[in-house]
Amino acid sequence: METTGLVRRGTAERRRDVLRRLDAERDVWVSTAHPDHGPHQVPLWFLWDGRAVWMCTGATSVTARNVREEPRVRLALPDTFDVVLLQGEAECFPDREVAGDTAEAFAGKFGWDPRREEGSFVYVRVVPRTVRAWRGEPELRGRVGMRDGTWL
Repeated sequence: METTGLVRRGTAERRRDVLRRLDAERDVWVSTAHPDHGPHQVPLWFLWDGRAVWMCTGATSVTARNVREEPRVRLALPDTFDVVLLQGEAECFPDREVAGDTAEAFAGKFGWDPRREEGSFVYVRVVPRTVRAWRGEPELRGRVGMRDGTWL
């Protein structure tokens, strides 16, 4: 991979780029773990509401079961050159109990409304506590953009 000529972004520019990607991207890799069964990773559609990432999955899925046992999760946008990693605690909301504006925004983004499905779904919300972002080796230093829920 060619990394020469990369210009290191400042903190404000990196934050702006992360927020832009959270608004625009569709998929996120969700990593969960169960105390007895170990790690699990799956891609899910997501919605960024300006404060939290919202995803939806089957109420009995491995992801939902893991989050109920161990709420600490890691999320990754699917670009290995323009890396964005988020870490936080996940919380599940039954599909019929999620706030209407969140459910409508999710349905509007994807053209799919889990509340209208036959099966039981949960919305999974993650408020990031840590965000790391970098483009190549020049940005490894300073890659933490959020710590303890506060943008740096």
